[in-house]
Amino acid sequence: MTELHKNLIDGEWVGSDGVENINPSNINEVVGVYARATAEETKQAIAAAKAAFPAWSRSGILERHAILSKASQEILARKQELGELLSREEGKTLPEGIGEVTRAAQIFDFFAGETLRLAGEILPSARPGLTVEITREPVGVIGIITPWNFPIAIPAWKMAPALAYGNTVVIKPADLVPGSTWAIVDILVRAGLPKGVVNLVMGKGSVVGQTMLDSPDVAAISFTGSVGTGKRVAEASIKVGRKFQLEMGGKNPTIVLDDADLKVAVESVAQSAFFSTGQRCTASSRVIVTEGIHDKFVAALAERTSNLRVGDALDKNTEIGPVVDPSQLKQDTDYIEIGKGEGATLAAGGDRVKKDTEGYFLQPTLFTGATNQMRIAREEIFGPVAAVIKVKDYEEALATANDTEFGLSAGIVTTSLKYATHFKRNSEAGMVMVNVPTAGVDFHVPFGGRKGSSYGPREQGKYAAEFFTIVKTAYTSAG
Repeated sequence: MTELHKNLIDGEWVGSDGVENINPSNINEVVGVYARATAEETKQAIAAAKAAFPAWSRSGILERHAILSKASQEILARKQELGELLSREEGKTLPEGIGEVTRAAQIFDFFAGETLRLAGEILPSARPGLTVEITREPVGVIGIITPWNFPIAIPAWKMAPALAYGNTVVIKPADLVPGSTWAIVDILVRAGLPKGVVNLVMGKGSVVGQTMLDSPDVAAISFTGSVGTGKRVAEASIKVGRKFQLEMGGKNPTIVLDDADLKVAVESVAQSAFFSTGQRCTASSRVIVTEGIHDKFVAALAERTSNLRVGDALDKNTEIGPVVDPSQLKQDTDYIEIGKGEGATLAAGGDRVKKDTEGYFLQPTLFTGATNQMRIAREEIFGPVAAVIKVKDYEEALATANDTEFGLSAGIVTTSLKYATHFKRNSEAGMVMVNVPTAGVDFHVPFGGRKGSSYGPREQGKYAAEFFTIVKTAYTSAG
């Protein structure tokens, strides 16, 4: 019998029914069995977090520092083991899995330090004899809903600041990948986190997530996922007057100008579009190329794409792991057919890949001859599919890049300081990359986008305080 990994509610591991977590590299392998919380159990988790909030919100900063620091140390010490777990349940290659675990450890370490750095202000009042104190206080119970594509980093960058600033947490990981979040919560418990401060409720969004949305005791919700679900989070939160933070879709462009270093351009786009199987909200799926370099670039990128090694996530020779599940695989292949039907040219890939094990393997796919009006250039595919759009010059490239309802990440490859500087200022994206892939930001800097990609304060770094705290202004009379 495979051990049942239970939900954590008020410091107790509970649950009787579980579902199998399947390895997308080998669908005959069960990664683990994880409990599914009921609506009633979710309500109990929220109640536990609410009851734990008064004591935790007033706990000493050294206590919080010690717990988060200890969690960081254990995550880092177990990076190989946890990286393998992540790669087996989500499909990232092992180096990517280990890298993500390392980032989670760095996030907890950073926010351990933030417990000691939370500052306020003392100002003179406009009225004589008064002083003004401006401080930050925790919000309350934070509901956290995370996606499947970064199953350890995103839970880390939401839980760590929530806890550092004195909030309590109810977290629902994506139903596809509960294992990595379960491991972090287990580490936090053994690091000394008091009961009720973090509650883990795994299961269906229609049950667990909806119960969180319906509860007026959830003071704030931090959500990363699809645009459709994000809108439902917003609507439900507005009804009860809670704070909400949304990270949603992207249709990120990379511009390649005539003066670009060809090798840098090809590698930057290949990594942006196809690594992590293209399953990143920051992945670049629109490649906007000026006419002078277009043909050389397309030929080189098509060759690089065709030579990418697809296989088992744990195989040391694998560059691109499997798609996460059959539903996502169908979405990817449907969009490939849509691209063909729209008149784009299939320049590389597009086929299922057979390996020794049965898995959801798909060859990275490159379209050329695309226009920015095609569905493959406007809708988020969330797979290893990219479309090249040919333009005349930088001005047309910039206009094309900004012509999207999304605004998360954008890149440019150029040796021109003039164009790089102009693009950084005029790109309508929350994050801009020059001569580096669009996917990947540091753990200590803000993460987030504009337009339909994000809503609310930025995540990560010191900017996380904007969401996870409330500003208080207090007056004191000397008389």
